[in-house]
Amino acid sequence: MKADTIFYNAQVFNVFLKKFEKKNIAVKDGRFLWVHSGQMTELEAESCVDMHDKFIIPGLIDVHMHIESSMTTPLRFSEAAIRWGTTTVVADAHEIANVAGLEGLNDFADADTVLDIFYAVPSSVPSTNETMETTGGKIGKNETIALLNNKNVICLGEVMDFNGLVNDENSVIKGIVKTFREQRPNFPVEGHIPKVKGLNLARFLFEGINSDHTQQSPESIAEKISSGVFLQFQKKSVSKENMDVVAQNNFCEYGCFVTDDVMADDLRNGHLNDILKLAVHSGLPVETAIYMCTYTPARHMGLRDRGCIAPGKIADMVVLDSIDDFSIVSVYKNGKIVNKIDCEPQAVIKSVFPDMLYKSIKCRELTTEDLKIKVTDDENVKEAVCNIIEIEKFGTFTRKTKRNVPVVNGVLNWEEQNLSLLIVMERYGKTGQITFALTDILKSKGAVGTTWAHDHHNLMIMGTDPSDIITLQHKLLKEQGGYGVCAENEIKAFCNLPIGGIISDEPIEILGENLCRVRQEMIDLGYENSNVVMSFSTLSLPVSPTIKVTDKGIFDSLTQEKIPLVEELI
Repeated sequence: MKADTIFYNAQVFNVFLKKFEKKNIAVKDGRFLWVHSGQMTELEAESCVDMHDKFIIPGLIDVHMHIESSMTTPLRFSEAAIRWGTTTVVADAHEIANVAGLEGLNDFADADTVLDIFYAVPSSVPSTNETMETTGGKIGKNETIALLNNKNVICLGEVMDFNGLVNDENSVIKGIVKTFREQRPNFPVEGHIPKVKGLNLARFLFEGINSDHTQQSPESIAEKISSGVFLQFQKKSVSKENMDVVAQNNFCEYGCFVTDDVMADDLRNGHLNDILKLAVHSGLPVETAIYMCTYTPARHMGLRDRGCIAPGKIADMVVLDSIDDFSIVSVYKNGKIVNKIDCEPQAVIKSVFPDMLYKSIKCRELTTEDLKIKVTDDENVKEAVCNIIEIEKFGTFTRKTKRNVPVVNGVLNWEEQNLSLLIVMERYGKTGQITFALTDILKSKGAVGTTWAHDHHNLMIMGTDPSDIITLQHKLLKEQGGYGVCAENEIKAFCNLPIGGIISDEPIEILGENLCRVRQEMIDLGYENSNVVMSFSTLSLPVSPTIKVTDKGIFDSLTQEKIPLVEELI
């Protein structure tokens, strides 16, 4: 019998035994033909490769991620991620769907890529409902049915609207989940279940939710896995305490590792391999970590043709010099080496996106008068009790506090109180609505702004100085989207995102460098968080705990009740 290639003398990871074995591997027609400890004299091979005792593991599989979080196109993402051993992803492209609906999503997915990209039906477009946020596109029952005709759609994307799912029989999300389960009863229904436990967790699961990828604790891991939830551990959940719980209880069978969101600057240096290494560093055995980056995600998504090195499976594999530091020598896709030539970023790419996505920011320009927040006509009022947004230093959670803010001639004197004004502007030309909120996030004079604001991607800007806010807002309009920082009335850093205001087709190296400058300038303004870019962008995500801001107002994310900027006038 003939084979295309035989790889000799390798330490091959057997996912079924969770250990490395000295083996030889035969590949034919892009699939593994035989994995054997003998010399394979029964086979004729066109080529033979001596692996010199290097380690071989299956290609890494990321089953919960958003390509748009890397602010890039599928092609550019593929060029970058496959270098780090990721050979298959399941993308929930709800960001581009929020901006441009079904048409934009189809354009986004219409790209040939080196790695395999499967897609989820975005369930949360919008993430809540029209009374809480304005989006450019919507996904409902009809769009769900249309997307299910695509053979690369293999799950329902993360369901985030808890209130709509469990408390409103007529909600859009209720209809989407019901339709999906009727059409594809054996496909996974992905969930977004932060800080939900007890009866509320049971109510979520009762509706058919299968998984959760939000921030975990030892207690939540035990409760959710014992309730049948498949856990997807992203970076912020990979701690020693959590990995100890996984290892001690053999919870590896009921979970995997995912990236969820990898910023463009971080993608230059790693992808799912970084989370694998972090898990090992946090105390998880390396064999278990590899297992949870290959076999369990494939099994969860029903991808039975990959996730292991075994006869008949797709020949995706990663060659390592060492499992101690997970140093990658080479990556193989369908039995072929993906080398630097194959992965070299293309200098020119013919865009697959329609012209309207390059002209999608339709806000008016802000003026100084807009930033004077009038709260009363009563000249006797001297103070206002305001609700203030504070952030956690780690992760994306926020909390609400109160502070007395002086009122001068009926206008909030927020500039003199070491506060930042947070503004969200409807950008699709539908309502022109603007919401104002106050935070204590920035410690220096300046402004941060973006059109990459989860998940509705309206224009959001936060600053301590009115002139900086206006300068940056005008820059965002001129460039038709981006992420930037302004101080002393000068643009200090800017990352252009001209496609729908959320992505760029520049190579990751260039895009990442620009974002890196933005990140550093945010830190220089006193923004304190483990990921300042994601922290800022999720200030507008109304399903993320606890208090968030959209173009429609300030909201409690769990109750979905509106929160006033001014609680009381004194």
